Formats: sequence, structure tokens, C-alpha cells
Amino acid sequence: MHYPPEFIRCIPKNDLHVHLDGSLRLETLIELSKNQGAELPSETPDGLRELVFKENYADLNEYLKGFAYTCRVMQDPESLRRIAYELVRDNLDEGVRYLEVRFAPQLHMSSRMTFEDVMKAVDDGFRSARDEFNRTVTGEEPLFEYGIIVTAMRFFTPEFSVYYHDLARVHRFSTEDELIPMASLELAKATVKLRDTTDIQVVAFDLAGSEYGYPASAHQEAYDYIHSHFMKKTVHAGEAYGPESIFQAITKLHADRIGHGLRLFREDMIHGDEVTDRAGYVRELANYIADKRIMVEVCLTSNLQTCPDLKSIKDHSLGKMLDMNLSLCICTDNRLVSNTTVSKELDLAIEGFDIQPKQLKNMIIYGFKRSFFYKPYTEKRRYVRTIINYYERLEREFGIV
Repeated sequence: MHYPPEFIRCIPKNDLHVHLDGSLRLETLIELSKNQGAELPSETPDGLRELVFKENYADLNEYLKGFAYTCRVMQDPESLRRIAYELVRDNLDEGVRYLEVRFAPQLHMSSRMTFEDVMKAVDDGFRSARDEFNRTVTGEEPLFEYGIIVTAMRFFTPEFSVYYHDLARVHRFSTEDELIPMASLELAKATVKLRDTTDIQVVAFDLAGSEYGYPASAHQEAYDYIHSHFMKKTVHAGEAYGPESIFQAITKLHADRIGHGLRLFREDMIHGDEVTDRAGYVRELANYIADKRIMVEVCLTSNLQTCPDLKSIKDHSLGKMLDMNLSLCICTDNRLVSNTTVSKELDLAIEGFDIQPKQLKNMIIYGFKRSFFYKPYTEKRRYVRTIINYYERLEREFGIV
């Protein structure tokens, strides 16, 4: 199925899985690095595209190297505010009308910035861009909205940030296995308090980082706390590990959505000896996800770049997800690191899996419906209705049937 590029640009889109520290403007990274005296491998966009932020990567480790440069310039409120503002503006330029941005505040906290300072700076940037845009909206065009997802880390070392260094220094008799859940529980408590005492638009809790050797179950106490305080939950799972990681995210962490879910159908990646019927395990897990409408946040380009076994887009599990009618949305993951946009990701899905008009509409509208919208549910329903009305109007204008 072919869609006019202008149709893809104009339809109201969303991105529910995008990392703030992976989505800077390249020019901003260069400028901030110069201003802060932080050295880069190159001081030109082309040079950085060749050396760091590539079209293709050897593996996940190479993919992650760029975050050392981006996080380094995100250690003060002004830089955080600017990066957040620019991310919204970039999304607005391609027709995105709802954005949920995730990041790990503990990578930015220090004696200069508390948790509240970090969150306020990011929220200020988003809010400024939103209000600026929404003042220009007329007629039936949808307004822009956003939410912030707070991310805990499956794994960290003291070198990751000042906060993690201080945590390890103060608790010097605690093991790594004790420090990691300690940090996530503290972050969960801070997140709930922030939501309850400020108007900062924090909407959910996330878990990211290496799945190998760092199971989701280690963070169960943090997620139990989040769950008991009626906050939404998403979990990176099934990106580099098999179906068991997704199972843990759902059963141990009460996940409302799954980040990536790429390996959902990989029977050969089940490691537990207690699973005797691997085909049945995968079938029942996938059916449960489908029946409960647990949304999968699909990140095509990112998966192709970090998983050497994916030789082409057709190797991606999106096709099986579509066959099972899973609730899914198409996301960027990292706009800078993956050199992508929401429109590019949609084009990739359409090219690889012959997405028909009804499927395309469902994916996009499901994203709005399964979003962790900041306002009450009644207002969310009204907002989604404006999205549907506008989308259907564009379908008629472009003759999409």
C-alpha cells in the first residue's frame, strides 16, 4: 500500500517511546559541548554521523556509546530545558500531536540539581513548546499534549553519574544487587510525590537498561509502590532477551505497556528449565498480551541497528504482532542515535509489512488511546475523539480507503 508523503506528514501522530537523551539536535549537542568544554570526536554534524551517530551499528554496545556524549551536556537546568523544548518543536514539525518522553533523572542529579530541579527543567521545556504551539491552533486541528515517563535503570555503576557515585559511596557495604533496587525504589517514591505535589506532567514509570543478568524482578518493590499509588507502568522487555523477560514485566511489574517486545515469539530464547512446552508458553503469553490490550511500543529502526540477527525489516516480529492483532504503536526510541522520525518509522512499517489503511489508522489511534494521558479519563476521551475526527477528515481529503 502506498500513501502520499504529505498524508503521513499531516496525520496526527504520537510517539510513546522516545528517550530524551537519545533525541537531541546534533547542532545543539555540538554547541552545548563547546560551551561546556566537553570534547567530541568531531565538531561537525557530518563527522559525528560518521563516527558516533551512524546509520548502522555493529551491536547494542556501539549503539549506546553516543549516550556518553549526550548525557554529559545535560547536567544543568538550562540545557535540559532547551533540549526538551527543541524535541517538542521537532515533533510538531512532522505532525506529532502527542509525546511521551522518558529519561532517567538519576543520570542528571547532583549537588547542582535535585530530582525536582531536573524534572522541572524538562517539564518547563515541554510546557513552553506546547503552549507556544497551542496558541496558534485553529479550527479542528488537534492540540499538542505531552507526558514525562521516569526511568529507573536495571543496571548502573558509580561512574554513570554523580548520583550513583554518591549512592555507592554512602552505602559502601551494600552489594550491587542491593544498590540497584534501592535506587529504583527511591526513584519510585520521588516520582509519586512529585506527581502528587506539583503540576509537572509525570505520567508513568519505566525500567531500562541491559536485560541480561539484570531481571525485572529485582525492581518489584519499586513497581509495587508505583502500582499501589495508581501510576501507569511501562517496561523495556524483550529487546535483547526472550519471552521470559516480557513475562516478568507483566507478572512482577504489572506492566501496562511493553517497550520493544521484539523477542516475544522467540521460543529459542527461553532459558528457564521450568518451561517444558516452549511453543505453548509463547502462544499463551502472546494471547494474554493481546487479550489484555497490553500495548507493545515497537521501535523498528532501533531494533534493526542493535540486533545483528535482523537482516531486513521483514525479519522483525511486527508482522506476527499484526497477525495476532496486538495493540501496538510505532515509536522512534532515539531520534538522534537512530537518525529517525515518527514519519520515517511509519514509512518503514508500511514498506516492510504492507500496512493497509485500517491497520495504519488502528496503530496510530491505539497510541492515543493507550497513552498515559496526564488529564482525567473523560478529558482523554474528548481529546482522542478530536484526533479521530481530524484523522478521518484527512483520509477523505487524500482519498485513503
